[in-house]
Amino acid sequence: MKNKKSWLKVGKAGIVLGALIVGTLAGPAVYADGIHADITIGTPKVVVAPDNYVYYPKYGAYYSAKRHQYYYQNHGAWVWGASPPGVRGDVVLGSPSVKMDFHDSPAHHHDDIVRKYPKDWHGDRR
Repeated sequence: MKNKKSWLKVGKAGIVLGALIVGTLAGPAVYADGIHADITIGTPKVVVAPDNYVYYPKYGAYYSAKRHQYYYQNHGAWVWGASPPGVRGDVVLGSPSVKMDFHDSPAHHHDDIVRKYPKDWHGDRR
């Protein structure tokens, strides 16, 4: 097995390049043989698009435009699904609904929403 090659053999250029890379990672600026590298790494910002919900009082369910799913209670727990239990999505979409003006979890607002829009709510009649 004489044809093994050592990956540790590095020439002068490799040492300079390696020092440049290590130095760049270690500090904001590195100088090597007249070469200057300056890297600034900022704090990443996470932007979460708000969700828009439509509430269907008859089913106690919220439709999420962002997820394309319904959010409802199932045995006391909030769950996501293609439609509330026992009803098809197209039937839910055909029932009275109201756009919500909050963008966080419906669970935070549900008690107030249910009082304002009971199961027998049929929309604004003027």
